[in-house]
Amino acid sequence: MSKKISIIIEEDENGFYAFCPELKGCHTQGDTYEEVYDNIKEAIDLYLETISVEDLNTLLSKNIFSTTYEVEFA
Repeated sequence: MSKKISIIIEEDENGFYAFCPELKGCHTQGDTYEEVYDNIKEAIDLYLETISVEDLNTLLSKNIFSTTYEVEFA
């Protein structure tokens, strides 16, 4: 069985930060996009080792949507 897990990656002046909205507490950081992406995949794998299939199905039963809204400011 396979399921998709959402990954959100943010960048600021200190580097990159990634987290999974479905997996509370599953987050990491890195200096580059590639590093943080590898780190979050590892964090997901470790997280999944700690929960049951039933709990995973519950966590992944919701849809996560991401979009943008452009605003103008002075």
